[in-house]
Amino acid sequence: MTGDSSDQIRDGGAGRIFRRRVFYIPGYDPVHPRRYRELYRKEGAEQARIQGYHLDLKPKPEKGSYGWQVTADMDGRRAEAEVEVLVWSDIVKSSMKRGILGTYLQLVRTAWAYLGSGALFRLMKLRGGPMVAALYPIIVLLLQLLAALVLGSSLGFLTGWLTHWAVGLAAGAGVASAVLSVFKRHDNRILAYYLMNDYAYSAQAGGANPPELEARMAEFRRRIAAALTEEVDEVLVVGHSSGAHLAVSILSDLIRHDLEHSGPGANRPALALLSLGQVVPIVSFLPEARRLRRDLAFLSARDELTWVDVTAPGDACAFALCDPVSVTGVAPENKRWPLVLSAAFSQSLSPERWEYLRRQYFRLHFQYLCAFDRPGHYDYFQITAGPITLGARYAGRVPS
Repeated sequence: MTGDSSDQIRDGGAGRIFRRRVFYIPGYDPVHPRRYRELYRKEGAEQARIQGYHLDLKPKPEKGSYGWQVTADMDGRRAEAEVEVLVWSDIVKSSMKRGILGTYLQLVRTAWAYLGSGALFRLMKLRGGPMVAALYPIIVLLLQLLAALVLGSSLGFLTGWLTHWAVGLAAGAGVASAVLSVFKRHDNRILAYYLMNDYAYSAQAGGANPPELEARMAEFRRRIAAALTEEVDEVLVVGHSSGAHLAVSILSDLIRHDLEHSGPGANRPALALLSLGQVVPIVSFLPEARRLRRDLAFLSARDELTWVDVTAPGDACAFALCDPVSVTGVAPENKRWPLVLSAAFSQSLSPERWEYLRRQYFRLHFQYLCAFDRPGHYDYFQITAGPITLGARYAGRVPS
């Protein structure tokens, strides 16, 4: 593996094709990975039009993993990238199969995990946006329960008064159940159940990764390690939302394994981590997140990689401009990473575009993967498909 000096060397050959492997780790998202390909295709074409470069996508030739290939012409140089989505949406779907009662029990357990451990009070000292997002599903689900109980008890009382108390009780319970079912059926609009499942998945073991997720992360590590043996210039890992803290642990395991079994790889591709819209403190503040805290401290001091963390104050779902290592309290004396930068939505989007998106909180959480009509230093498509490594692109830049 290589450090910053080799990044400069790799980016020096103007006459050759720059090659990159990209591994994208989604957050807690149950959708098929084709969504990310279509998002990349659509937004990449728009960013290319705005910036005046060329971007071309085509399917991956081999089977066994999901991704696509990108060819780019930027600043007079040609680059080729192979993007692979590291899929764990099946695990997400499985964790979302609880019914209405199970979700409310989950709500109680999750609330206690954060309240009982004191993590909630420490999180409240950071940015307010993510805490509003965290409390949102709890408040909405409790309001839904209240509405169901009020309607159910009202109709039950009326029915019992006209007929018999037992009939009224059954009618009230039926109405309350029906109301809750209607709310759950339309959750794709308000996302209360989805967000509750998201926070509960991280909190179910006090911040420790469930066994099925650990097994999948080990598989991801092997795929990334294999890419480091290929003839490419850079291996770039992109972790979005909760995928960011998975990436931290995966790369920590990879570097430890490499040091233990083969020693530093001087001739390997540049290794880089781009964390986007991270929510690391939501997990790292929990008492059993010992593995994550250890990995944050370890990775922050390594010279085998470049780690850039990009967030934006306009993203209410992320801990914007909060250094995930420092706020967790595990920064070592020789800390190097991450380089914390702002995507500055209010500046990199035109006033018209910003006004249109600023209330679409969930959409803004994905803006890092989209086009900007007034781009500054951050261009997702130049980073993932362009002819410059992440280390060279941000060399010498100070944190936001």
